[in-house]
Formats: sequence, C-alpha cells, structure tokens
Amino acid sequence: MSLEITINNDIKSAMLAKDKDKLEALRAVKAALLLIKTGKDTATTEIPAEVELQTLQKLIKQRKEAAEMYKSQNRKDLFDIEMFQVSIIEKYLPEQLSEEEIKTIIQQIITETGAIGMKDMGKVMGLAGKQLIGKADNKIVAAFVKELLAI
Repeated sequence: MSLEITINNDIKSAMLAKDKDKLEALRAVKAALLLIKTGKDTATTEIPAEVELQTLQKLIKQRKEAAEMYKSQNRKDLFDIEMFQVSIIEKYLPEQLSEEEIKTIIQQIITETGAIGMKDMGKVMGLAGKQLIGKADNKIVAAFVKELLAI
C-alpha cells in the first residue's frame, strides 16, 4: 500500500477520533506529498518511494529544528506540539538502524569504493545516502563517514 493511501486512511481515522493534533501532522504530510505530485518535475501520478522517504525526513528535520528554537525560547507548549508531530511522522519511516549497523554499512561502502580520505567523502555520502535513505539521520551518517575516512 502506498504512503499516500495510508496517510489518507489515517487522516480519516483521526477525523473520526476527533484527534486534532494527529490530524494536523497527517495533513502536513499529505500537503507535502501533494506539492511533490503536482510539481513540474513529476510526469506521473505516483511518487517514488525514495522521494516519499526524503519528504518525510525533511518534514521531521523541519519540526526538530523548530522544536529546538522553541526550547531555546522557553516555549514548552510549542516545543511539545512539534515533537508530537515528529513522533507521528516517524511512524511512516522504516525502522531506524543502530549506530553499529550504520557504521558497518558505511565501512562496506568505503571498502567497495576504495575511498581513502576526506576527498572521497562526496562519493561515500552519495552511496550512503541512497542505501540508508529513511533508515538513518543524515547528520549521523555524515559524522560516521568523516570519522571513518579520517582514520
């Protein structure tokens, strides 16, 4: 079942349950997917799974950044709303890999590509980004790539 269908079904459930907060988060996801679907670059009505995962990660990143800003301004009420939305959106991502699993995959990519230093970081990040999409935060991936290439 596609993400869009799942989101639509969950929106209906949230409406029936009168869960305003969950409904708001789900509508944000649906709006982001609709923007992609109606964009210039989209020739079909189906959004590739890779693009869906990137969109979800982008939405989560935006909310986490907003939450940090609210936290620094002592606005716990707004912080809680953003973090609740993060928790709802994360349910649509694949299970996140552990740090050890991420390191292992990155080490395999480094070995396969023959990367030997920081000059090869772009090559490694490109492959890691494709392989770990939706399964790991890009900040963590970048940190491990830097760490492993610096050795």
